[in-house]
Amino acid sequence: MIIDIIGDIHGYADKLEGLLHQLGYRHNGTYFEPPKGHRALFIGDLIDRGSQEIATLDIVFAMIDHDVADAVMGNHEYNALAFATPNPYRPEEYLRSHSDVHRRQHEAFLKEAPMGSKLHDYWLSRFYEIPLWLETDYACFVHACWDVDSMAVLAPLLTENHCLTYEALVATSQKGTPEFDALERVLKGVETPLPDGLVMVDKEGAERKNVRVRWWLDDLDSKTIHEIARAPKSNLALIPTDALAENINFALKTQKPVFVGHYWLTGSPEPLSPQVICTDYSAAVDSGYLTCYQFDTECPLPLSADNFVQYRHD
Repeated sequence: MIIDIIGDIHGYADKLEGLLHQLGYRHNGTYFEPPKGHRALFIGDLIDRGSQEIATLDIVFAMIDHDVADAVMGNHEYNALAFATPNPYRPEEYLRSHSDVHRRQHEAFLKEAPMGSKLHDYWLSRFYEIPLWLETDYACFVHACWDVDSMAVLAPLLTENHCLTYEALVATSQKGTPEFDALERVLKGVETPLPDGLVMVDKEGAERKNVRVRWWLDDLDSKTIHEIARAPKSNLALIPTDALAENINFALKTQKPVFVGHYWLTGSPEPLSPQVICTDYSAAVDSGYLTCYQFDTECPLPLSADNFVQYRHD
C-alpha cells in the first residue's frame, strides 16, 4: 500500500484539493476517493492561518469518516481545544490564554466558527477524535517529535487510541508539570534553553527563552546550538557560536521510519535523516507548497527525495 502523507494544510482547502487531484484522488460527490492501493494520512495542523478553515476540515473528515484516510493531531488543533476550555483551577482563565498573540494565531478559525457556536462545538468534538500519534508495523506518525519517553507520560491520560480526553487536556495545559512538558515534546518538538539573558522573538511576535532543535540529528548534547537549532539566521546571530545545547535528554528510540510536519521547511523536499521525513513545506505562505510523501509500506526503507510530491499552486 502507498500512504500519501500530507503536510500541514492550515486552512488552505484549495491547495489541498489541488494536491489530492494531483495524487490521483477523485471526488465522488461525498469524499475524495484514493487511487487503488493508496490511503491518505494528514500529519496535523489542519487549521489556522488560511481562509478556508471549515472547507479544509470537511474534506479531511469526510475522508476519515469513509475510512480512506487517517490523521494525527497538530499543535493547532490542540491549541483550539485549550483556547476554548476554561481552566478548572482558575475559572476566570482558559487553558490557553486569550492573549493578543494567541488570538491572532487562531483568528482565521474563529472567524468561520465563532466561540460558542454550534459549528465551533462540533469541530472541537471532532478534534478530540484525532490521536496524538499513530504507530503501525511499518512506520511512526506524529506532528512534531517521536519521543517514546514523553508518550509514556501521556499514554495513561489518553484513550486506547491515544486521543485526548478532557482530563488529559487539563493536565497537559498546566505549565511546569511532566504532562505539559511531554505534550510540548510530541506536538511542538524538542527545545534547548538559550544562554542566560537571551530572548528570541518568533514569527508570531512571542518572546522565547528556548530554541527548537533538530532532534533527528545524532549526539545532540555534544553539539553547539548553532549546529542543531531550527531558527532564522537573524535569531541565531544573537547566540555565541560556542554555546552548547543543554538539557535536551532525547534519543530516537525506534528503527522504523518517522514522519512529522510542523517545521515550516523551505526549498526542495528531502529526508531530514535516513529515518525521518517532514512534509511541512510552508503551505500557509505563498512561497511554500503543500507537500506529500508517498510511502510504500512494502518497501519502507530507504527513504528517498523522489517520493515527495508538491502541489505548485503558483
